Amino acid sequence: MKNIEPRIIGLFKQGYCTPQIARIAKKIKEPATTIHYNIKRLEKEGAIKSYKAVFDYKKINEGHCTYILVNLTEENYGNPESICKDIAKDPKVESIDICTGDYELLIKLRTKDIDEYYEWTKHAIKKYNFSKIISITSLKQVKTEFVEL
Repeated sequence: MKNIEPRIIGLFKQGYCTPQIARIAKKIKEPATTIHYNIKRLEKEGAIKSYKAVFDYKKINEGHCTYILVNLTEENYGNPESICKDIAKDPKVESIDICTGDYELLIKLRTKDIDEYYEWTKHAIKKYNFSKIISITSLKQVKTEFVEL
């Protein structure tokens, strides 16, 4: 049989997941139709942006997680959104936030290993002309996306 796991994982990361209505109905003891109606209303109002799978990242070769604090150069300091939009296109970037305090950006990066992280960092420093970065490597994730692991 054909191994299409990487393609499925990619779609799951983009939001191709649906809520398990029967499971929710059983858990909160409400009819499935009521659950469905409420979910559709939340989606229509924009309260629910997307659904996604929660992965064991080691099993999909993205087990190295790094939080990167970034200082922008003076030329980019006034418009961090444009840099963020470009960085966010990278599939290795799980999240990116514009912050207050000592750093302007917080990037959560998922890579296979430290070598892939190093290559990404070298490329990003050159491309975006970061003035300074601080990296914090996650040793073990205990909770993500409100799910305890």
